[in-house]
This record gives sequence, structure tokens and C-alpha cells, in this order.
Amino acid sequence: MKVLLLSRAEVEKLISMREVIEAVEEAFRAKGLGKVQMPPKTYVFFDRYQGDFRVMPTYMEGLDAAGVKIVNVHPRNPKEHDLPTVMATIVLLDPRTGIPLAIMDGTEITDLRTGAGGAVAAKYLARKDSHIIAMVGAGRQAYTQLIALNEIFKINEVKVTSRSLESRKKYAEAMGKKLGIDVKPAEIEQAVRGADIVVTTTPVRDPIIMDGWISEGVHINAIGADAPGKQELDTQTLKRAKIVVDDWEQASHSGEINVPLSKGILTREEVHGELGEIVSGKKSGRTSHDELTIFDSTGLAIQDLATAWVIYKKARETGKGIEVELL
Repeated sequence: MKVLLLSRAEVEKLISMREVIEAVEEAFRAKGLGKVQMPPKTYVFFDRYQGDFRVMPTYMEGLDAAGVKIVNVHPRNPKEHDLPTVMATIVLLDPRTGIPLAIMDGTEITDLRTGAGGAVAAKYLARKDSHIIAMVGAGRQAYTQLIALNEIFKINEVKVTSRSLESRKKYAEAMGKKLGIDVKPAEIEQAVRGADIVVTTTPVRDPIIMDGWISEGVHINAIGADAPGKQELDTQTLKRAKIVVDDWEQASHSGEINVPLSKGILTREEVHGELGEIVSGKKSGRTSHDELTIFDSTGLAIQDLATAWVIYKKARETGKGIEVELL
């Protein structure tokens, strides 16, 4: 019973963003059809170190695949330890026997599948003619979010903002060169106003996107809120939008909607539904040009598993990785 080990470098070479988007879209469809088991994330907090880790298990019947991701979030890592803020490991299991099939780096997968989730949401919720993108935040996730959107839309202009002028300039230069599109650093209001799609990837706990900046017809991918107390958008924007979450249980406790829900300002009835319900055809996506839509992303284990399964199959086909006798 040998287990396949895959490093981050091997993971990166085995999959493209286009393949991740396809895998993630099918994962959301399976969820919408009720063909997955996926308990909510479990959090363990390290208050003394200002960090945490989350455990994310799932089983997908269609793939006949099971697995779990363990992922940490330690914001102090880059400055204090020269380590990434987020690191992850994914373990794949054989549902027939429970034996481990593979252990692989999940850090790159986390970045890719989250970007892909935003692209799938925008495919169903944004206007088809969307071509101006606002990126609020210029960290790691901002890169894969734009790469994924570029697979779906004809992007003419990107405006990027962040707390640091240096980081937004670095992002604009790198992504402009990589994608061959016009990427400009901007202040936050300048970036958001006039955008067709707004992507937020910050860790803030108080809204930084004001309602008056958001026009009718805009789509927002709210990516940053992934723990209780986090919120990036003005509550009034949530109140007037069609809200779609990736998973009700997770989003209600740790997504963009968690704070206004806990305060009684927003109700469950004001949430249109889950992305899987839209992808599977159970509920409508965008229904008019002027509709304001929001995707509340908390990140699902099915996204990780669907992506990791593609990588595992390709690794087996191409002989990549190292096999070890773990048991």
C-alpha cells in the first residue's frame, strides 16, 4: 500500500487554471445536486500566535473520491518567520477501503481553486460584457482571481488597490506583463467606481467598500471574509444585492454575510441561494443587466478535492511524485 507524495513544484506542473475551473464548476454542480458529503470547516485557533488552522473533509460520489485538507492562516508568518501566511496539505483517501492514496501540497491548490471559484461565480452572475475589473487587495489570492477571470472574460482594464502603494505597483506590473492587459494602481474608490466586476481579497473586519461606489449591474466576488467577524462590504450593499454563497453553513458563520446576520440586519431569506444551485440549474443566476450580484466565497473542500483528484490522476498517468510505504 504505497502512498504518492507530490510536492508543490510537481502540483504546479500538473494542472492549468482552465482545468481547475472545469473541475471546480463540476464540483459546484455536484453539490447543487446533493451528490457530495461536506461537513463545515473545523477551526482551531492559536490566539497567542495570532493564527489558526482549518480541517476540511469531503466525499464526492461522482468522482468516488474522498479527502481532507488541513490549511493554516498565520498573518505574522511573512514578517516574523519568512513563511507564507497560508499553507496547506491535502490527503486523498480510497472510499472503498479508507487507505491513503496521496499526500500533496495544497498551498498552490488553495490559490488556484479559490480563483477558479470566483471565475465560476462570475460566469453565472456577472454581465457577459464585463471588461473592467477592480482588484481590492494585491496579495497572493488577487493574482489567481484575475488569472481565472481572464479565462472567462475579455478584460480590457484592471484597477488594483491595496494598503501598500508598493504592493499595488508590483501587482500591476506583474499581472500586466503576464496577461498582456492594462493594469493600473489606484486608490480604493477610484478602483471600484466604474468597474464591472469587483474582487475583494482583504482580511479586514470593518467594511472598506462603500455602498455609494457600487453601481447597479456590478458583480462582486467577496473572497476575503473567511472567519467570524470579517466583513469587506458595506452592509447596505448586501441589502440591495442578489447574494449567492458557496455554502450556507460556512458563509453564515464565517463569510461576508456573517456579521450582518449575527446582528439581525440581514436574514437568510435575503440570501438568494448557493452557487451549486445555480450551476445545477435549480436557481437562477443573473436575470437582468442592472442586477447587483454578490458571491460570498468561504472556500469549500469540494473545490480542493476536485482539483487534487485531477492532479492525482495526471500524476499516476505521467509517473510524477514519489511513492512511499506509509502503512
